[in-house]
Amino acid sequence: MIELIDVYKTFNNKRVLNGVSLTVKKGETFVIIGRSGTGKTVTLRHIAGLAEPDSGEVLIDGVRMDHAPMRVKDTLRQRMGVLFQSGALINWMTVRDNVALPLKEFKLLPEDEIEEVVSDRLHILQIADAADKYPSEISGGMKKRAGLARALVRNPEIILYDEPTSGLDPVMSSMINKLIRDTQQEYGVTSVVVSHDMRSAYEIGDRIAMLHNGTIVQCDTPDGIRYSTNPIVRQFIEGNLMGPIDVE
Repeated sequence: MIELIDVYKTFNNKRVLNGVSLTVKKGETFVIIGRSGTGKTVTLRHIAGLAEPDSGEVLIDGVRMDHAPMRVKDTLRQRMGVLFQSGALINWMTVRDNVALPLKEFKLLPEDEIEEVVSDRLHILQIADAADKYPSEISGGMKKRAGLARALVRNPEIILYDEPTSGLDPVMSSMINKLIRDTQQEYGVTSVVVSHDMRSAYEIGDRIAMLHNGTIVQCDTPDGIRYSTNPIVRQFIEGNLMGPIDVE
């Protein structure tokens, strides 16, 4: 469904992606782990067509996203939902209006159907009581759920999650993890999740890939990562200061 083939990307003379190759299967939740600044979010941006590789290919169902005409990018993006790290809600709009925005912006449904779909997503994500509140009036966890509701409102085939549990307490993180799993099972979506939260990665991932120095050092099942003998993977998942990962 999603394929990156030998993708390279440099910003300000710094190589961020160094020949990244990965394949995400239809209907799976694929988690990308790694230290901050190692290229996880940049990889996500390439999948969404928000960044162009210096070389390599990014394919969505066999169609190239990279360097594609805008009409092709827009068609592919319409199949995607994105949950940004902060939730990326618009501060002057209510939760209800934030969630409805993609449907209204692209005039995808009549007004009464939009209200019905939005109410349904808010109910599923247990934030119906916050529908008429503004982002400044709700908690971080509710912002994440509102962002997820907005990502789901168009029934996307693909959802991209950028650090969905970042800044949340363990209980709220577990709720977000459950919502990601429930969303996969209920809607059959293909998900790519960027995270450095190993508990979350083990809970939601069908497969986990570790990105280090701009390349994938191991891609495996959760147990394959949990019991990996790769010294880079072991140092990261155990949080050790000593090892091949430079902690300076």
